[in-house]
Amino acid sequence: SGVRLREDFAAFDAERIFTVPHQRVADPGDCQCAEVLKGLIRPPQCRLFGTACTPQTPLGALMVSSEGACAAHYRYARHAAPVAASTQVPA
Repeated sequence: SGVRLREDFAAFDAERIFTVPHQRVADPGDCQCAEVLKGLIRPPQCRLFGTACTPQTPLGALMVSSEGACAAHYRYARHAAPVAASTQVPA
């Protein structure tokens, strides 16, 4: 993450206190979490969604957390029946 604590809060910064080395961790090659986060695609449009990447076998950050967009979509929207055209509210 690019988030860092300001100098005013350095006494509370675990990375500084414990000298945690910075590590860059990349998502698996086919993972499209970045595109989902940017709103470029919806979770089911990811190549790995619901196949290789599930809540039981998460590959990307958005499936790891139960509050992630992919995990929430998998649990709550994936099996939802489509709304009938006659019951849709006009925009």
